[in-house]
Amino acid sequence: MTKLNLFDSAGHKNVLLEDATHEGAVQANQHLIVHNGKGMLLDPGGHRAYNQVMADVSSELPLKDLEVLFLSHQDPDIVAAINGWLMTTDATAYASKLWKRFIPHFGMDHLVEHRLLEIPDQGMRLSLNGCELLFLPAHFLHSCGNFQVYDPVSKILYTGDLGASLGNQERVVTDLAGHIPLMESFHQRYMAGNAVMRAWANMVSTLDIECIAPQHGAVMQGKAVVQQFIDWCRHLACGIDLVEGVMRVPQ
Repeated sequence: MTKLNLFDSAGHKNVLLEDATHEGAVQANQHLIVHNGKGMLLDPGGHRAYNQVMADVSSELPLKDLEVLFLSHQDPDIVAAINGWLMTTDATAYASKLWKRFIPHFGMDHLVEHRLLEIPDQGMRLSLNGCELLFLPAHFLHSCGNFQVYDPVSKILYTGDLGASLGNQERVVTDLAGHIPLMESFHQRYMAGNAVMRAWANMVSTLDIECIAPQHGAVMQGKAVVQQFIDWCRHLACGIDLVEGVMRVPQ
């Protein structure tokens, strides 16, 4: 599937990059935000996606203008190729402080380790060439050190694994009803529990969101489906809520 512009206006652009997933691997999205000629790449991906993602980013802006690499959490489909990105660009990478000493195990060269910076637990604000992006805490959804990005210009919330769908053919959905079966089992297993889902729903309900863009599967476009998704998360039993049916001695 080809690149998709989620927003493009007045020097600000949000691009869902071409699907670089190889057969046998979980599908993963890479997102690029460009503001006045400077870029941030979200969850850049693993080794097998690296060449294609690099080519797609290069087609949107010169690599010298890629300033930020955002790592929502520590999974390999997000960070495995981080050394390549740091070695071939001057970008600075940001990840939870919990993962700073783990990510180098993916093979990060000591010459670039100083360009992996910590996101504090409470989150932070980051200026991308004058556009103030919010790094929002989304801990335990699903990682214990997990963050999301809110872009106030496009009004897109990048949610990482929250909102992930599996097996769908569409890249954009505008109604949740037919989409829930593609999300439900993933969220029931990967999200920690309803308490953190409710806390997240309360937090993001204070934001003006037009689009939810997860790291797997389709984007949810429009205020109606965004609100449907927030309400669905608020009431979903998942993770430790369901653990009694799983924690048994094997027969």
